Amino acid sequence: MAFESLSEFFRMGTHGVYVWSTYGISVLALVGLFFSTCRSNAQLRKQLKKRYQREQSR
Repeated sequence: MAFESLSEFFRMGTHGVYVWSTYGISVLALVGLFFSTCRSNAQLRKQLKKRYQREQSR
């Protein structure tokens, strides 16, 4: 096994701060991208619905 204990695994020697902060930043970026995409999708649906209603009323 590469690490003697779970606490050593989380510390990753002296690199734990860099490793775990990188994972955290990556997860935050992915979550932000997910919510941004959901919001854009909702806005696009609203625009398309308005356009469809305008074309149907002609």
